[in-house]
Amino acid sequence: MLEDIKVIAVVGASRNPQKWGYKVFLALRRRFPDKHVYPVNPNASEIAGVRCYPNLSSLPERPDLVVTVVPPSVTERVVEEAAKVGAKLIWMQPGSESEKAIRRARELGLQVIHHACIVETTGGLPEELR
Repeated sequence: MLEDIKVIAVVGASRNPQKWGYKVFLALRRRFPDKHVYPVNPNASEIAGVRCYPNLSSLPERPDLVVTVVPPSVTERVVEEAAKVGAKLIWMQPGSESEKAIRRARELGLQVIHHACIVETTGGLPEELR
């Protein structure tokens, strides 16, 4: 499923190495070096040496996949922006989904994955991030 994905946005990427937003962002960058993986967090200018963007609309490219690592109420807003910028797929990390967000994403024509960790699904957390 991810073979057609070229651009990934991780909403909720974090500067804190102990948080899942940091681990998901770096794990995806390491797992998919051929894809552009962007951190999205309005409170950070850079994460792990990579320029961070305040929202999906500010990314230099349209994301094919948006991964949410934020509270469900934030995911509900991200769904709207993901559809607006033309994303194809939204992956709601465990704990970031809500029935409202899932339903709305589908109404907007987004493919939705939820109740599954993208890191575990794509091979697990690299040793250095454990």
